[in-house]
Amino acid sequence: MRTNLFNIVLSAIFLTVGLGKLHAQEGRKIQRGVKRTVEQPASAKKEAAKEKEATKTPDTTKVAVADTVKKQKKGLDAIVKRSADDYEKLDQRKKELTLYNNAYIQMNDMELKAGVILMKYDKNEVFAGRMKDSTGAYSQYPYFKQGSNVIEADSIHFNTVTKKARVWNSRSDQGEFRIKAEITKKENDSVYFMRGANFTTSTNIDHPEYFFRTNKIKFVPGEKVVVGPTNMWIADVPTPLGLPFAFFPMSQTAESGFIVPSYGDSNTRGYYLQNGGYYFALGDYYDLAVTGDYYTNGSYGLRTQSSYSKRYKYSGNVNIRFENLISSERGFPDYTRARNYNIQWSHNQDSKSNPNSRFSASVNMGSSKYFRQSLNTANIGASLNNTLQSSISYSKTFQTVPQVNMSLSATHSQNTNTQAINMTLPTLQASVDRIYPFARADQPKKGLIKNMNLQYNLRGENRISTYDSLFFKPQMFRDAKTGLQHTIPLSTNFKVFKFFSVSASTNYQENWVFNTISKEYNSTTNTVVTTDEKGFDAFRTYNFSSSIGTTVYGTFNFGEDKKIQAIRHVMRPSVSYSYTPSFDQYYDTYQVDASGTKYADYTRFEGGLYGTPGKSMSNNVGMALNNTFEAKVRDDDEKATEPKKIMLLNNLNLSTSYNMAADSLAWSPLRITGGTTVFKNKMNINFGTSLDPYALDNAGNRIDTYNIDNGGSLFRLTSANLTLNYSFSSKGDSNDKNKDNQTARNGGRTDDLFGTATDMADQRKSLFDNEEEDDGKEKKKTGSKFYNAELPWDLKLAYSLTYTNNNRESKIASSSLMMSGNVDLTPRWKMGFSSGYDFVQKGVTFTQLRFERDLLSWRMDFNWVPMGTNKYWSFFIGIKSSVLSDIKWDKRQVPDRSL
Repeated sequence: MRTNLFNIVLSAIFLTVGLGKLHAQEGRKIQRGVKRTVEQPASAKKEAAKEKEATKTPDTTKVAVADTVKKQKKGLDAIVKRSADDYEKLDQRKKELTLYNNAYIQMNDMELKAGVILMKYDKNEVFAGRMKDSTGAYSQYPYFKQGSNVIEADSIHFNTVTKKARVWNSRSDQGEFRIKAEITKKENDSVYFMRGANFTTSTNIDHPEYFFRTNKIKFVPGEKVVVGPTNMWIADVPTPLGLPFAFFPMSQTAESGFIVPSYGDSNTRGYYLQNGGYYFALGDYYDLAVTGDYYTNGSYGLRTQSSYSKRYKYSGNVNIRFENLISSERGFPDYTRARNYNIQWSHNQDSKSNPNSRFSASVNMGSSKYFRQSLNTANIGASLNNTLQSSISYSKTFQTVPQVNMSLSATHSQNTNTQAINMTLPTLQASVDRIYPFARADQPKKGLIKNMNLQYNLRGENRISTYDSLFFKPQMFRDAKTGLQHTIPLSTNFKVFKFFSVSASTNYQENWVFNTISKEYNSTTNTVVTTDEKGFDAFRTYNFSSSIGTTVYGTFNFGEDKKIQAIRHVMRPSVSYSYTPSFDQYYDTYQVDASGTKYADYTRFEGGLYGTPGKSMSNNVGMALNNTFEAKVRDDDEKATEPKKIMLLNNLNLSTSYNMAADSLAWSPLRITGGTTVFKNKMNINFGTSLDPYALDNAGNRIDTYNIDNGGSLFRLTSANLTLNYSFSSKGDSNDKNKDNQTARNGGRTDDLFGTATDMADQRKSLFDNEEEDDGKEKKKTGSKFYNAELPWDLKLAYSLTYTNNNRESKIASSSLMMSGNVDLTPRWKMGFSSGYDFVQKGVTFTQLRFERDLLSWRMDFNWVPMGTNKYWSFFIGIKSSVLSDIKWDKRQVPDRSL
């Protein structure tokens, strides 16, 4: 530790000795802890005068010699508080000052407590000890504290001049270590020797779960601990585990050092060493860990992980991982070799650092098969996910009038099933804040004219669509599409007839592109050839839209004496109109076949960055109705003065549209969506369906005939979906506390429905990490007894159903139930599971079982996936403390994906 605790003790006592000398010179006597000055009796004065006369030295010189030694200032530089319950005794004959029973001394931030404090100021020695009561039990052990540093012992003896000391049965904290020694000897300011010492990371130093026993320790505070022959004890039983000597570096700051690998074997890759490497403590704000794996069949993996943080500025981490995986032997038909990588970067800027600009990053990109083939990171949540996404953005706000906002970003989306990658590298966006040309800045914006406003928006993109195999290769950049889009919206809103809100807007859009196409018929090959054209081109579009809506409130009263007193129904109907003209001037024709009589239309902007201009006119009328239902229910609680309000339906929405410019199939399908929460907001229910008014022909195509005129019902059900989420626990708290942040960074879910991430490079994650009391304090586990009345548990259920009937197939496309839960078998035993069932495929989905035992200073866990392509198990037991994290035993069977 940086502060030498023993030096602090000596300094405090030295100040107290000075106090004793000052009292001796003044001849004060202090009783029962009361600070007051008592006059010396006459006999004491005469005796003091005799002593002074006897100690006089005869003057043998006649020449006066000046004293060149400066006299030290006597006294103290701060107020000293002291007390004792029984008495404070000053013995001038023995040169001793005694404080008895709850002796206490305090000065500045230093504090000393003990049963007895004895100071022999003529010998510069100080004793602090405990007391024995009438039953023979000891109490009031010496206790010293300065700031947050504390030392406890049975007794203390030291010299204030030589600075040497001896301490019996000392107890002290040195970093994460807690050391208890029978005898401690302080040699000088920086070296201590201990004999008969036990050191451990347990919180209970007197009765630890484990400790290391040694007879020799050399301790240099803040630098190192060197021990002689050491033996490990577990539960007060000696084990055959020991070392001839050991060295432990002690530092309050991070130190560089080697990371000890773990070993094991795999059925497909032989024996291996995993997670060995080196940790670099580069500074106070960032670090770096480089680790790797090696398998005897030639497979290997490399990983670098760095974290950085600066308070009130930013924080983040970077992970770069590469694996070269070899299966079977070269020359065999099942020989395969895969090179996979993954890059993760997370950066967050503190909002207080710069309110006008912000930079953020969330990157997760790499090989599509990394998480599915990786043996080191058996990350189930990420292996079951089929999308990797990334985003890097910088935004800047210019405090002008009007205000201007600008952002520059890069995005990435990758489908791990198809290996398709879509990127924008980069995307430029700029916007000018709303301008009200017909109203002053200090004037309210009301009415049709004054509320009229316009904006300007700019969006520029360089969009890339490629595949995993072509990522960052020349062809990837050759296929990029670049363009700019300018948008000027003009809008206003106002009220009519007091209760109706009207909004109207027109939008002008100009698109600049640098990639177009041309089509022509090739008579030689008898095919239509599409040619990519490079160069600047543009097209312009505009449209008009308006809407009118209102809110209608309805209440159905049943009486205050009823259980349900009233139901409130809120309706928000709206009608919208939109008009988009035809932009057929951007369309050309091309010959289809050799006859020269068949032609087809096309636009050179097909497949462009911002779509194509519409060829046909659109004249749509949209209708929508939003509903909410709320009930007023009598509260059975006698203390309640108002009835309870319960939401019956959070939303029930209906929407459709009619195209007045269409010759046929003018009505769009009716879409109905809704959602609600039940069981005290523990279950979320969401549903949706699509109803088509038109019939189908024999080929399954929509025809311009209403379904009811074709012998069917008024609407034809084309699709439906239903999702249920139910989360509850024994405490009645449905909040999700078991969030898996690493799985989320890898692209998986934050909950444990698809299992929890088991990163074999980091075994510090525990099921007990999220365990808190209701007041936010850490739960105190006093023992491993069974619960008497209840078992703490939590359970999450998720059900999903999808129905399709677009072409009269009338089938359930998907129907699955997922579940996960955790239960505390005892205060120190926890079990968790994740599983599910697919009703369409008629099989059990991914299943994971988790067991963990909290062993106070140790931790033991067992994870098991009994079936599927990710079948594996792992067992781990080790010390929690990072200082002794290499004292562990772990065994695992990695997934055998070749079966």
